[in-house]
Amino acid sequence: MNNFVLITIGVTLLSCVFVVMGVHTYSAGRAQQAALVRRLSSAGELGHAGRQRRFRRVDRRLRRTKLGRRIELKLGATGLDFTPGEFFVYTLAGIVGVWAIAASLLASFFGPVAALIALWGANAFLNWQRAKRTEKFINQLPDLTRILANATQAGLALRTAISMAAEELEAPAGEELGRVANRLAVGHSIDDALSELSERLPSRELVVLVTTLVLSSRAGGAIVGSLRNLTVTLEQRKETRREVKTQLSQVTVTAYAIPVIGIGSLLMLDAIMPGALDRMTGAFIGQTAVIVAIGLYTVGFALIRRMSKIDV
Repeated sequence: MNNFVLITIGVTLLSCVFVVMGVHTYSAGRAQQAALVRRLSSAGELGHAGRQRRFRRVDRRLRRTKLGRRIELKLGATGLDFTPGEFFVYTLAGIVGVWAIAASLLASFFGPVAALIALWGANAFLNWQRAKRTEKFINQLPDLTRILANATQAGLALRTAISMAAEELEAPAGEELGRVANRLAVGHSIDDALSELSERLPSRELVVLVTTLVLSSRAGGAIVGSLRNLTVTLEQRKETRREVKTQLSQVTVTAYAIPVIGIGSLLMLDAIMPGALDRMTGAFIGQTAVIVAIGLYTVGFALIRRMSKIDV
């Protein structure tokens, strides 16, 4: 009987010890989680060089919507130091400002038209920044493949080679490879990390590089020889793209000059005959003519840009 009492007391004391240890571990985990949340929140509210984020409430609400997620993905590919909330507010303010300026300088009819053009321009600006960043990244691909080839030839693993390339290369290649290295460090596979990179900066050259690295990581093989051959090919494509861009520069300028000429003609007409735009857009036939003219200018701009776009 005495042994049973002693065993019961011992088990009870041991259970109490485990309970205390569990409560301590749970409290420490909660404290670490709270510290991590605070650190991530402060990182999200601060931009590059410690810039304080604006419109945090708008940003938090916007990120929950489909529009906010789309803006966040586009901003992530452009490398701009803006949150979705900041970009949304600035775009909205720009639309209102353009509406007021167009309505005061031209006519009240041109206010909504200018607002729609400003909305399209905001999206076009993100696409242009994304294309510009992708172009810079493509120009850095020969150096990237050369670094990866040298690192793998020296016996380093592919993950280590990517981290080394992220430290040596400048932006945007260094920043994008840094994201890939961070993904790999937290347990993501090479396939997923490189696939996300190719989705952010879509290009044929990057797809070829990603495919080469993924296949080499899966099946092995002569990755050094493949990377060196790819380096030579990328250098040749880089020179070809530069020559094509130079040859088509005049066509590109023409595409942007056509809409500018149309807007300039409207301003000239209103300056020569004050109030002419108000009288013209005051009738239904005048409004229809303006809308048709804007549509024709848009079609002309799109056709010229499409004809000057040559995939190399």
